[in-house]
Amino acid sequence: MEQHGTRPAQYGPRRSRAALPPQGRGGAAGRPVGRPAGPRAGGGPARAATGRQAGRPGPAAREASARRTMPNPRLTGLGSGLFCAAVMVVLGWLDALLLGASLTVYGVLFVPVCLLTAVWVRRGDLLTAPVVVPIAFAVGLVTVAESGDGGLGGRLMGIVTALATEAGWLYGGTLVAGSTVIVRRIRLMRRRRAAARNRPPG
Repeated sequence: MEQHGTRPAQYGPRRSRAALPPQGRGGAAGRPVGRPAGPRAGGGPARAATGRQAGRPGPAAREASARRTMPNPRLTGLGSGLFCAAVMVVLGWLDALLLGASLTVYGVLFVPVCLLTAVWVRRGDLLTAPVVVPIAFAVGLVTVAESGDGGLGGRLMGIVTALATEAGWLYGGTLVAGSTVIVRRIRLMRRRRAAARNRPPG
């Protein structure tokens, strides 16, 4: 019986494939071919950092934004008088309720109210602030002045007495309002002169 001959196995080490160059393997770290390992040319991270710094507002911009967020109402002459009178009535009522109608406390609270009235009145009605604050002081005294026998005459006498005894606070608050108005008026005139000076001729 005929037997087919088999080829004897070849023993020995196999020949390994030729090692591919780094470009063929995609680089030692598995990076795509042709891309450098470092940051992109042109300073991409530097441009990003510069963009972030440019996007941040400066100190002047933050200060202007803070000023815009603060309350800055503009009251007319009548509105400033109503505001001052209403605030003094409320403060006088609280003074009578909590502190037993102390005229000294009422006078102390009158000064910052005068300042706010002079600051919040609009530019066209600046001269009304020193006029309305004494009226508001007298209106608010209705809540803290002594009523005497409880009648209208006793109430009026108590208001007159309070005006005489607390005249220092009345004059002080009016002086604060007048000084604030003068300062605002001077600043307004300077701005107008600067605007007229910077205006192009013709």
